[in-house]
Amino acid sequence: MMKRDECLALLAARVREEAIVATYQAAFDWMRIAPRDLNYLSIGAMGLASSHGLGLALGRPDRRVIVLDGDGSLLMNLGSLATVAEAAPRNFVHLVCVNRAYEANGNHPLPAAERLDFAALARGAGIANTGTLATLDAFAAALDEILTAPGPVFRALEVAPGAPSPQDYAYIHGAETRARFKAAFARPIRTASP
Repeated sequence: MMKRDECLALLAARVREEAIVATYQAAFDWMRIAPRDLNYLSIGAMGLASSHGLGLALGRPDRRVIVLDGDGSLLMNLGSLATVAEAAPRNFVHLVCVNRAYEANGNHPLPAAERLDFAALARGAGIANTGTLATLDAFAAALDEILTAPGPVFRALEVAPGAPSPQDYAYIHGAETRARFKAAFARPIRTASP
């Protein structure tokens, strides 16, 4: 099993003009590792990161959108998998940090935690490009495909918490943070995403 922050650091070294939609613990880690204007921080509406990411991907088909979700969060909105499959945005990547707990809400275990197979749920909803990655080496080896393959792309990432990250809710919910994302997202990009 890999540490979430180490996994996200590998991703951060590779992203350029992709929009990142991050929620809860992944968002806190991502803000520490990769502060940038193209971060859309989806906190306060558990389960909606995939829906927010889908809307952004459909609105800007030329820009790759990567959702950094949690397993507990995705359980709150499993229907989004079918919606993503139906819309089939070629620029959409959904990475789910699987730690089998509602980490943001006190680490309560997920129902059926040990039986849940998130890649199988995504595949069953109609997303063809799915899989599960459990080691940092496997994630590093898969990054090229994750970042370039036509979407939707779905990967369940078996993770454990890493180093603690600040939880700056004032920044996340700040009007200036949203304005910077909106301006960055609207800018033309140099290279179109697949």
